[in-house]
Amino acid sequence: MTQGQTFAFAILAGMMALFIWGRLRYDLVAVLALLAAVFTGIVPHKAAFSGFGDDIVIIVASALVVSAAVARSGVMEAVLHRVSPYITSVQGQIVVLVTVVTILSAFVKNIGALAMIIPVAFQMARRSNASPSCFLMPMAFGSLLGGLITLVGTSPNIIVSRVREDLTGQPFGMFDFTPVGLGLAAAGVAFLAFGYRLLPGGRKAVAAMDEAINLTDYMTEARVAENSPVVGLTVSDLANACDNEVLVTGIVRNKTEHMAPLPDAVLRKGDIVLLEGDPEALERAVARAHLELEGDDRPTQGRGADEEIGGIEAVVGPTSMLIGQTAKRMALHERFNINLLAVSRSGERFTERLRDITLQTGDVLVLKGDLTRLPDKLKELGCLPLAEREIRLGNIRQGLVPVVVLASAMGLTAFGLLPIATAFFAAAALMVLLGALSLREAYEAVDWPILVMLGALIPVSEAIRTTGGADLLAGWLSLLASTLPSYGALALIMMAAMGVTPFLNNAATVLVMAPIAATFAGQLGYKPDAFLMAVAVGAACDFLTPIGHQCNTLVMGPGGYRFGDYWKLGLPLSFIVLLLGVPLILLVWPLT
Repeated sequence: MTQGQTFAFAILAGMMALFIWGRLRYDLVAVLALLAAVFTGIVPHKAAFSGFGDDIVIIVASALVVSAAVARSGVMEAVLHRVSPYITSVQGQIVVLVTVVTILSAFVKNIGALAMIIPVAFQMARRSNASPSCFLMPMAFGSLLGGLITLVGTSPNIIVSRVREDLTGQPFGMFDFTPVGLGLAAAGVAFLAFGYRLLPGGRKAVAAMDEAINLTDYMTEARVAENSPVVGLTVSDLANACDNEVLVTGIVRNKTEHMAPLPDAVLRKGDIVLLEGDPEALERAVARAHLELEGDDRPTQGRGADEEIGGIEAVVGPTSMLIGQTAKRMALHERFNINLLAVSRSGERFTERLRDITLQTGDVLVLKGDLTRLPDKLKELGCLPLAEREIRLGNIRQGLVPVVVLASAMGLTAFGLLPIATAFFAAAALMVLLGALSLREAYEAVDWPILVMLGALIPVSEAIRTTGGADLLAGWLSLLASTLPSYGALALIMMAAMGVTPFLNNAATVLVMAPIAATFAGQLGYKPDAFLMAVAVGAACDFLTPIGHQCNTLVMGPGGYRFGDYWKLGLPLSFIVLLLGVPLILLVWPLT
């Protein structure tokens, strides 16, 4: 080995050891690997930061923003809401949830697809009196499989496409992954429909810090809009439309006439209904019934272009000027440019309107205003913001706009009219311009540690190739595969990627393995396409641990899973992917 190869392998080994050790976060490990590569000379100083300008970073960041906008649209929740009452068995619910997540993951980032369906899974679990642990891990695995179907479904596909472009001058297209990915996704969903029984039942979620403040009795008021589907229906119909997650505690007609919320009371246009429930249930009720939140139509922004309107949850402190006052008497909107959207008081049910509630110490309020100024306003009012709790009530965005923008971006790239980086960057900008996401939400949607890791590891990965390290590793693999048939060599690469990705992160796995796989294919006299596909499949299918992919990590707490639960369901699924993936790849991407 040359000195450069020695340094490259030492850095690679050290990086993997730090990933496995787990005491340093993966983005910091990647930065340390980049610095080591620069200081040892295998990455030139001028190329040290070239990775941060790579198209991969732009595509991944843009895809995350687009995914967040689609998730906020509420389209999928609305579709599932119509279907879910007819599916009562646990197995049927798992099939529907896993299928939906799998399909969604083909078009938006799999972590975003999973996040938008998790609340629906909890609703279905309550309806069928089942544990969420039956649903969440199969959904996470389904999201990983769905990411295999298109170019933008998961980061490994994007990185593999770039490697192919470097080798052949032609990247993979938007739907080049579809034949293999669709076959594996269908087989995976079929297995998960029965395989969920391998999971331990009855696990309870790990409580988050914000759940220690268990507030489920918020009261808000909303106006029945002219186009609301509940006009002419009864209070009972409204409750059923909202899955009985909220309680109607009062009706105000003609602004002054208070009516008892009897089940057969008919709702009219302009009625104000007083609703009680947890914030998420209230949000869903307002969205489904097309209601208008009280105070949500009053402008809270000034003339500043940097203002960001949102909701915040705060407690009335012991010295607050709000104690003994009502929102109407305090003129919260006129004096403080804040709207009161909801109130919660432990052990008490409100029947009066929001503006007429006399506030007390310990009341929890949902306030809407300029998020840059709200902390100062809360301090002035004597209220304490609740840490780590984000309220979207009053900040609901619906519609098909994000879906249309996403479909347009995919269409432009599929027909070769725009490069994928340009198309998705434009789509992310449109999401903000059209109001599907605020600027703050767009920045929050971007997974900055992943981008830092990608930007730092791209030069390191390139150094492994330029020093000849990839050739050396490929030579060793060639010796190992010399006695194997072609499908055995392909399976070897896929297994290597599957074995590395739980410890190295799937994007990092592809950055390291793709050049090696391409060189390996060349030394065997094969085209690189099949081997690059094998790397993409192996790196994306991390079913054995909760740490290799964010989707697995995301469900660990809510599902109450332990580290050892993942392989029980993930190991047989990995065998299915391996046994089916190799022949599928060979069928679609011939070796010669």
